[in-house]
Amino acid sequence: MLRILFFKKPKSTRLPIKLINTCGYMEVQLPYMREKLVEILTFCLMPNHYHLLIRQIQEKGIVRFMQKLGTSYTNYFNLKNNRVGPLFQGRFKAILVQKDEHLRHLYNYIHLNPLDLFAPEWRENKLNNQNGVLEFLGNYRWSSYLDYVGKKNFPSIINTGLGLEIFENTKKYADDIQEWLSNIEKYHNNFNNLFLE
Repeated sequence: MLRILFFKKPKSTRLPIKLINTCGYMEVQLPYMREKLVEILTFCLMPNHYHLLIRQIQEKGIVRFMQKLGTSYTNYFNLKNNRVGPLFQGRFKAILVQKDEHLRHLYNYIHLNPLDLFAPEWRENKLNNQNGVLEFLGNYRWSSYLDYVGKKNFPSIINTGLGLEIFENTKKYADDIQEWLSNIEKYHNNFNNLFLE
């Protein structure tokens, strides 16, 4: 049985599911497991945007997943903040990754994105404190980076199988991140066409 917790009692009770009030939380019990549309390979949540590397499992799975993600988060945010209306601007952007080399670098690029909050100069290859940068990444919870360096953060959401097959193991992935940090300009320029920013 799949259980989803809500932190606030919904204003509408038009949900065709069983609601149970437990310790101030609303618990929703669904009698079935939903179909899996995509596998989330890696992600990073930022204050004003997010990055996902996902593999489609079902036809139009990415489009359906993104619609569900956008709708459910907008509903949650609107309910929590007592507001109505759209939250996101425009459609999501996507690029089909066709080369293994690009895939390898996307893992790093996505996981390094939080550095914009700590050391914005990282994109210009001007890092003064690589140890501080690695410590920041190691403490940034809203990314799958920790799952790839051997610390379980979101193991039930992330499928690390492909990524760890590419990088061989968590130690080699950590080494690859350090290599990327040392040569960002080279990697960023080579794969600029993959980045949607």
